[in-house]
Amino acid sequence: MLRSASPSLVPVPVSPPDPQALLRPLARALEPLVDLLIRSGVPFPAFTDLLRKLYMRRAAHIVAGRKPLTDSRLALVTGVHRKEIRRMREEGGETEEVPVVVSLSSQILARWTGLAPYADAEGRPRPLPRNAPEGVPSFESLVASVTADLRPRTVLDDWLSQGRVAMNNEDHVVLRETAFLPSGGSGEQLYYFSRNLHDHIAAASANITAGAPPFLDRGLHYDRLPLAIAARLEAEAREAAQAMLLALNRRALELLEAEDAKPAPSSTRRVHLGIYLFSENEPQGGAP
Repeated sequence: MLRSASPSLVPVPVSPPDPQALLRPLARALEPLVDLLIRSGVPFPAFTDLLRKLYMRRAAHIVAGRKPLTDSRLALVTGVHRKEIRRMREEGGETEEVPVVVSLSSQILARWTGLAPYADAEGRPRPLPRNAPEGVPSFESLVASVTADLRPRTVLDDWLSQGRVAMNNEDHVVLRETAFLPSGGSGEQLYYFSRNLHDHIAAASANITAGAPPFLDRGLHYDRLPLAIAARLEAEAREAAQAMLLALNRRALELLEAEDAKPAPSSTRRVHLGIYLFSENEPQGGAP
């Protein structure tokens, strides 16, 4: 079944859903996260403390500007005791920043798979010499086009140690497919875990509370598939998704290069397109 929502930029607010109607689907949505917490050894009290702080921080964000933001007001909105709110206010909050390695790596990969000197017409990254005369694409010029703070040799050594790249017989740097996937449990993977889930939930939540769903949120669902058909669909979905992301990456870089000649915009907007694929064996008799 294909589920779709028409995209637009400005949501039309409507009344949020009834709390009891929201809790049941919320429980199902949180099941994988709870499984991850249990497997990772995060105890329930630690999670509730995190949730309590998050509840207070987001409530403060939502009600800010409406009425004076007092401890009593936050207690009324969240149900958290005023003493707990006062304690958490005194402790302060943490601000998540994009790790430098994530930002630089993503920019280098984007250019390697999106710009003509470094990629072919299909977005396949070309093998690059370590260095080359000026005007000839090389790994050194690729890194230098993104940052002057790191030596290309430092990036190359780090990526070789991680298995992101390899050297071929002609001493060219070859980008491996695994370069697109952070290693399991790494700080880089956890950052993308947080960002991707946050943005998908934000889009879906905005669609629930808007009269006309403002964000794209579509899914293709099939159950009771023979294993061979499921495996083929998974393989073709991976290939199609990768091709689409590479094509849009090239388009974004083209638009940005054209924009460089214009004055800097007074305001900007963040755009995130995410794709996911999930499958699992069903119990006897079909989907639960």
